[in-house]
Amino acid sequence: VDQGSAYIFVRNGNNWTQQAKLTAADGASNDRFGNSVSIGSDYAIVGAADDDIGANANQGSAYVFVRNGTTWTQQAKLTASDGVAGELFGFSVSISGQYVIVGMPNDFIGANFGQGSAYAFVRSGTTWTQQAKLTALDGADGDQFGYAVSINGDYAVVGSVEDDIGANASQGSAYVFVRSGTSWTQQAKLTASDGAAGELFGISVSISGSSAIVGAYNDNIGANTGQGSAYVFVRSGTTWTQQAKLTASDGAAGDRFGISVSINGLYAIVGASTDDLGANTAQGSAYLFVRSGTNWTQQAKLTASNGAANDRFGISVGISDDYAIAGAPFNDAFFNSSQGSAYIIRKN
Repeated sequence: VDQGSAYIFVRNGNNWTQQAKLTAADGASNDRFGNSVSIGSDYAIVGAADDDIGANANQGSAYVFVRNGTTWTQQAKLTASDGVAGELFGFSVSISGQYVIVGMPNDFIGANFGQGSAYAFVRSGTTWTQQAKLTALDGADGDQFGYAVSINGDYAVVGSVEDDIGANASQGSAYVFVRSGTSWTQQAKLTASDGAAGELFGISVSISGSSAIVGAYNDNIGANTGQGSAYVFVRSGTTWTQQAKLTASDGAAGDRFGISVSINGLYAIVGASTDDLGANTAQGSAYLFVRSGTNWTQQAKLTASNGAANDRFGISVGISDDYAIAGAPFNDAFFNSSQGSAYIIRKN
């Protein structure tokens, strides 16, 4: 029960076909394998944050799979070298080239429960080795650093969703790390220029080249409580600067815009999983933004062609080249209540 799985799909022209179902070789009940996923080239990583490691309940793990032709095979099981019970290693995962980063938001750092951490692993041949443990230089109790992670090339961004900024409890932040050789160093701490208490900035993060995007899904926009927003940051040299604040043109209270984000080149996608569409409460949507120079403009609002109330479309999103994907975990499919689905959107 609830061991979990992940599915690989491949595109041929306009058709997407399931190529593989991934499961853990040592999976057990309640592992929640599949709570986080990331893919890059011939490799995929899948988190199992509730996996028991030895006697440590819910310490968590992550599994790396490699593709050979049309076959996907488990190559490695990753765990934290200093993991203990309840730390939820694998709550977030991201892969780029021969590197992966895995978040562990409940990690004890000294006496700080739930300060959180993230681990960088590197592949040499078929072997994956822990290279670094990332923590915030100013981390504190309950920050939940590692709630969201993203890696691209030599850079990684880690969300610290419950971080208190000054007197603002749970305003949230995100940290950028840079790799030099085998060392990872904190380069910047990102916060919202107009941040306020309880916004949960860092609930979602994504990085691509010299740009990063961070979701703040509990941000109040005008009188709309919890409408949500996302912030784009850009790097020049070693300095990261806020470039834009993204909001939905038709946003409303409780939409949770920013619960998921993804950025790739000139495009960014932001999920709003509890957006009401007509009479359908929490059907959900996602918004596509495009950059021209330093300006970001909403280009499209994406919704499911057969969406229904409470589908939560947009709770997860991804974008790569001309394609975007949005998850709808509570969508009814083939008469199965809340079986879940994902939608592929192509740019014409």
